[in-house]
Amino acid sequence: MSGSARVPLPRSAEPAGIRAVLRLRDFRRLWIGLGLSSLGDWLGLLAITAMASMLAPHSYSGQNYAIGGVLLLRVLPAVVLGPVAGYLADRLDRRWNLVVGDVVRAALFVSIPLVGTLLWLMVATVLVEAVSLIWLPAKDATIPNLVPADRLEAANQLSIATTYGSALPAAALFVLLSLISRAVDATVRGGGAPATIALYANAATFLVSGLVIASLRDIPPGPALADGDRAGVLKVIVDGWSYVFRTPLIRGLTLGIVGAFAAGGVVIGLARVYVADLGGGDPGYGLLFGCVFAGMAAGMLRGPRVLPTLGRRQLFGLALTAAGSTLAAIALVANLVVVAMLAVVLGACAGTAWILGYTMLGLEVTDALRGRTFAFVQTLIRLVLSLVLAVGPLIAGTIGRHRFRVTDDSVLDYNGAAMTMFAAAVLLIGVGLRAYHLMDDRPSANRHGVPPSMRRGVKPSVRRHRPAYAESGLFVAFEGGDGAGKSTQAQLLAEALSAAGCDVVLTSEPGASVVGSRIRAIVLDPATGQLDDRAETLLYAADKAEHVTKVIRPALDRGAVVITDRYVDSTLAYQGAGRALDSGEVAEVARWATGDLRPHLTILLDIRPEHGRGRYGEADRLESEPAAFHDRVRDEFLRIAVDDPGHYLVLDARSNPDVIHRAVLDRISPLIADAAVGSDQDGTRVGSDETAT
Repeated sequence: MSGSARVPLPRSAEPAGIRAVLRLRDFRRLWIGLGLSSLGDWLGLLAITAMASMLAPHSYSGQNYAIGGVLLLRVLPAVVLGPVAGYLADRLDRRWNLVVGDVVRAALFVSIPLVGTLLWLMVATVLVEAVSLIWLPAKDATIPNLVPADRLEAANQLSIATTYGSALPAAALFVLLSLISRAVDATVRGGGAPATIALYANAATFLVSGLVIASLRDIPPGPALADGDRAGVLKVIVDGWSYVFRTPLIRGLTLGIVGAFAAGGVVIGLARVYVADLGGGDPGYGLLFGCVFAGMAAGMLRGPRVLPTLGRRQLFGLALTAAGSTLAAIALVANLVVVAMLAVVLGACAGTAWILGYTMLGLEVTDALRGRTFAFVQTLIRLVLSLVLAVGPLIAGTIGRHRFRVTDDSVLDYNGAAMTMFAAAVLLIGVGLRAYHLMDDRPSANRHGVPPSMRRGVKPSVRRHRPAYAESGLFVAFEGGDGAGKSTQAQLLAEALSAAGCDVVLTSEPGASVVGSRIRAIVLDPATGQLDDRAETLLYAADKAEHVTKVIRPALDRGAVVITDRYVDSTLAYQGAGRALDSGEVAEVARWATGDLRPHLTILLDIRPEHGRGRYGEADRLESEPAAFHDRVRDEFLRIAVDDPGHYLVLDARSNPDVIHRAVLDRISPLIADAAVGSDQDGTRVGSDETAT
């Protein structure tokens, strides 16, 4: 075989990605309806705040109070009506719930400019949010019935991305409508206020969404409400508080998430008046709104990968602190262009913290407590957000406008909105620092009792080299605890790829080179006895350096598939977490030894230490370590994999070996097809020419 060798992709291995999900007709239509409803929701937020400012008394305090009141009413129904809305969402037919909900919201938004009073604006806002409380759970419950189980994750990702990503086009549409309104008003007097046109456009999006969803015939009616205890808000709060206060990690997560939403509430509540202070008007408001959400989308997508060697817990606190610092800069800089650029950074930091916080809640909280914890956090967010939206504009209005003379020829205007934002920024910085220290789980912090400073913890991660992926060949690593079956699965994969015509190099650590074999005898022989932890780490690093230089790199350069049993992650898990060394220092040594060469795919075979222990015979020096050591190793493997899901496949090592092998082939087949891998007449090569000699 010449050129790139391709492994056939089985039908069952069809990628369960976005394209595959969108090929499902019913889900595609529901997604279109969701996108239009989300677009209308964000456009409605901009429109009603602009309309509130227009209908409010013509005073600085009056505008703040009107906007704050409307925004408060947007979140207050969720606190008061949450349990009732959940009951109705289960009782009503889901399809008609979705259709009627969109039509009713369209009618309510049309009525706001027709009635034209601040009182009706507030009443309509409450009614819209009440309908949305019933519409949203019906939508969430419908998606699993429209997609296969293996595509549900991709469907949920697309749903969430659409819900929050619609903010950017909504902001652009609001700016466009504002500019069109001004142009029309300049030629035809009384052409219509921007907020009025935006509200009509908003109503149209909901109406079209309802028509799209009405075309669906396969949406199930939904189950009747099951008999049994349905926890109310009070019970959720009591259960949530007891669990949160017992667990430092969850306490830090809750503090950070709620603090981030509180700061965001201040920005939302004051942005309209703040932009007006800068002379931006409706277009400037829409621009600022769009910049925040453009940054948020970027943060959700790329933020968790900015510092790949920094743990998710530390990055969460860092993102919150950076968001607070950026908000402080926004409050101090009285220039709309600079503020817009800083708003992108603020959104990116907030988006990173948002996605990290909710991901960790889902991962760290046990299944038995996950629902109650999420409900508690969401209820607390709404309570705090309601308070902030009410108090923020009140404080800003009370402070009022102030002018500070710097020299005879220059003055600085710092009004209540900017001052309130700055105070919120200081609080958010404090929340970020506190969350960072509460959640800092690095061994160096635990051993000394006092977490290291954020600067000390982040500095090594900033200095890291960017990960390097080979431009030719394919590099695959098998990782996992002792007894996970890595060697078996690596051998099965090598045989399958070799049979398909690939040039395959099957190797392992430690011991794949001449020097490495001698190192292996030292580090694994029980007769070696106790080694200094740092000496052990350096020995493994020396083995890796020889392994990469003599075995891995030459094979990849000629376009081969390299399959290794253990690589850098084993050092991070065994020497970093297992030996309780500083994870940053261990990562620095391992990455340096390998030239930061990363596998294209790492397959983690996860197994509990007590289950893996019975799978091997006489224990070597590391296998003889106590259970606590191996528990730390397993936890670190899982943490590493969760932090970079795009390059990891996590499988249950206790599954049937054939099932595991099939899952590995399913994941690796598209990579083989895309990679520039060569073929070899002799099939699988084990080790290297150096090892063979």
